Amino acid sequence: MHVPGPDGPWEQVQEHVEETGRAVVHTTWGQWLTPALLDPGLRALLGRDWPRYRQHPAPAGRLVLAVSRMVLKHTAAAVLQVPAHRLDLATLPGGRPVLRGLGADLQVSLAHTDELIVAGVSRTGRLGVDAEPAGRRISFEALREHVCTAEEAGRLAALPEEERAQAFLRLWTLKEAYVKALGHGMRHRFPAVGFTWDATPTARLTQDTGDTEGQWAFATHLVDGRYLVSQAHHQSETHHQNEAHHSGEAHHQGVAHDLGEARYSGEAYDPGGAHPVGAAPPQPDGPRIPPPADGPYMPSPADGPHGPSSVGGPDGGRVLDFPARRGPGQR
Repeated sequence: MHVPGPDGPWEQVQEHVEETGRAVVHTTWGQWLTPALLDPGLRALLGRDWPRYRQHPAPAGRLVLAVSRMVLKHTAAAVLQVPAHRLDLATLPGGRPVLRGLGADLQVSLAHTDELIVAGVSRTGRLGVDAEPAGRRISFEALREHVCTAEEAGRLAALPEEERAQAFLRLWTLKEAYVKALGHGMRHRFPAVGFTWDATPTARLTQDTGDTEGQWAFATHLVDGRYLVSQAHHQSETHHQNEAHHSGEAHHQGVAHDLGEARYSGEAYDPGGAHPVGAAPPQPDGPRIPPPADGPYMPSPADGPHGPSSVGGPDGGRVLDFPARRGPGQR
């Protein structure tokens, strides 16, 4: 969901959290810059980040820091229905942002790249978000051993160059979102996490995470036609049990909710039963491995006017497909 300023629209965010348990919002730091600079309560709003804001060596970095924290706190405050300045935002050693005291049960995540700022909140389990410019060029050959499992590398290598670049960048953002949700930061090696995908917009973990309470759901959106935004959501076991309870009640009322199929597909599930959803720290400043220089974005013939081919997503972004596995005659 796009939130252009501190005034919202926050009702949509609140409704989305009531329906799905979580929300991911996006904006640009330029849209929030003037309200941030004119806010007489900025010091109270930034709280423990105020010294870092004042001492930041780069003016642009200082403004992005202030605006990104402002976006995250206002998003959390809208969900909790409390003033934003009352929230205490801290950072764990792995780089994961958390709320202390008031709102401590609300999971939060933050990412920014170029002009884009993305904030995520969840009442139903851990959440991680990551964002990259859709035109970023990351060398597959140079970084495949640092990012991919052997299976992922094999599948990507079999794709045409343009599709490979798009799929590799999406895979990167998915892994970033996943490790941010875990709170492991740079301690978690990307090749230790495997994803699989097919012709649908669904990505799934292929390796045991060692976390049996709850299940993971992943989604990637193309936002504003220029950015890839991925999210990783771990739905807690308690929420699963509540879903099962409500599903049983609905079934007895003659309303069928196929929870199992949605969960095992790897899609984020709308507990209201309407449709699968996928919304659109610190470590929000970009990839953990130093990225190569950006190059121009060269869309493939299959791309639409906004970039890689995709299907409609719920919050203004569009869910991106991984290319399906190709046979020898299709390479």
